[in-house]
Amino acid sequence: MNLLLNKIKEAYKNKVPFVAYNKPNDATIFGIFQKEATLHKIASDFTQAGFVFAPFNASEKTIFFPLDASEFISDSFTKEQLHFKEKSYFNNASKATHINIVQKALDAINKNDFKKVVISRKEIVALNGVEVEEIYSNLLQLYPNAFVYVWFHPQVGLWFGATPETLLEVEKNSFKTMSLAGTQVYKKGEKVSWNPKEIEEQQIVTDYILNKLSSFSTNLKQLKTETVKAGSLLHLRTEIKGDLTKEGLFSLVNLLHPTPAVCGLPKEKAKQFILENENYNRSYYTGFLGELNINTNKNSHLFVNLRCMEIINNNAEIYVGGGITKESNPEKEWEETVAKSNIMLKAL
Repeated sequence: MNLLLNKIKEAYKNKVPFVAYNKPNDATIFGIFQKEATLHKIASDFTQAGFVFAPFNASEKTIFFPLDASEFISDSFTKEQLHFKEKSYFNNASKATHINIVQKALDAINKNDFKKVVISRKEIVALNGVEVEEIYSNLLQLYPNAFVYVWFHPQVGLWFGATPETLLEVEKNSFKTMSLAGTQVYKKGEKVSWNPKEIEEQQIVTDYILNKLSSFSTNLKQLKTETVKAGSLLHLRTEIKGDLTKEGLFSLVNLLHPTPAVCGLPKEKAKQFILENENYNRSYYTGFLGELNINTNKNSHLFVNLRCMEIINNNAEIYVGGGITKESNPEKEWEETVAKSNIMLKAL
């Protein structure tokens, strides 16, 4: 792993655009390092081969690292027994603001404006310098069952993440996706119990995805809903798979993104509420990222950009959020965002 970590360090120092990533439960790290500093945009048909980095709001720019203009390398890493301090950080002003927006969302749900909306915020933490390779190495050690990445372009910025959620995985004519919603803190030795709010939240996402894919797929299968662990958190996950009947990866991605897991339902009404009320720009948080058309099978594996942070001027801007339904409690929703922010804080 030292080879790739050194490569990351040098690329960041020299302002070379790059991404390094590893897939869940995989001991291989991949690196894509552009040979020049051009800011590439993705072709509208998604037929290029490389790595895509897309924002939450489709009106903003989607960045692409083309394989044919980059060096593509791989390395391996070994999980080590390291101990990281539990950290928690927030200020009362951000708490009051978040709770107020959640209450406003609940009022809108009770008026039947929408069934669900995802409300997010960001926590800004001052750093004593930025060691890119060290933060990335920490994330790899902490979250081997997530998609762990570091992404940099001098014209866009520096991002880290450890996301548990697949947006879409395609191999030839077969695809996989998932609905992932509901959150609670993992407590060793305790029996897991999900309340109606979390079960409903997860079902809304599952139903939406199945409905959208029904016209796009044959042999559509919904697997059993299960509890999965992502770092110190637990989520409900339902995997969905099938065979594609229509051509066009872009159409399928556009159909799914943003899912109710990061936006809400109905999608357009929830998205409008988010843009009008969150009072900040999500940027690439709750967008998607990953491989496009890799190898001869044109495999693509895209992930939702959750559990992520952007580094700006020696500050870590940590993005966190949660799904709001009629059963939500504003105080508990705040606590959920604090628990999620701890994932990035640990790595720092």
